Amino acid sequence: MLIFNNVSFAYPTQPVFTDLNFHVEQGEFVFLIGKSGAGKTTLSQLIYMNLLPQSGYVQVGEYDSQTIKPHDLPYLRRKIGVVFQDYKLLKDRNIYDNLAFVLEVTNTPRREIKKKVNNVLTDVGLVHRRNSMPDELSGGEKQRIAIARAIINEPLLILADEPTGNLDPETSSEILELLKRINSRGTAILFATHNYEIVKKLNERILKLENGKAYRAVIKQK
Repeated sequence: MLIFNNVSFAYPTQPVFTDLNFHVEQGEFVFLIGKSGAGKTTLSQLIYMNLLPQSGYVQVGEYDSQTIKPHDLPYLRRKIGVVFQDYKLLKDRNIYDNLAFVLEVTNTPRREIKKKVNNVLTDVGLVHRRNSMPDELSGGEKQRIAIARAIINEPLLILADEPTGNLDPETSSEILELLKRINSRGTAILFATHNYEIVKKLNERILKLENGKAYRAVIKQK
């Protein structure tokens, strides 16, 4: 479902990846670890093809970085949900409108928007917050809304970029359980984190970015 094949990428003054190879199967849950500067952010940009490899290729579903056309990029990105550490909610609109906006930009019919927003709010347990403003929510609630936004287009893959980085341990565990539940329905998840305590809670495959490559890692489980 996601393939990196001999991918090399460098910024003008900084090499990042050299012959990077890994894959994520449909419906798989994979942790991505690595030191700051190892390339996790660049990896995400390559997945949704804001950046393109200088050699090798990235494949997401039927989309291939070697052949994708500019007009296909919006369709690719609808297959990828992104969950950020800092939520990135629109502060000038309520929770319903934050979620509806994702669908409005793809010209989804209004009736369908209402149904999908209510469904994802039910999924994350926050239907009662639909009329709240982002600043009225706790950090954990904001991250649940960010997850709702990520799944509203029923993506193949969720990129979770340090989604528990700003949360306390109990709330982090709740977010992890929510993502695991979404994963159990068939959505693949690539969960980038520095927090090894989070990684220890699940017996899932771990990839470590180091020296421009991805290695299978093992962390002793709790």
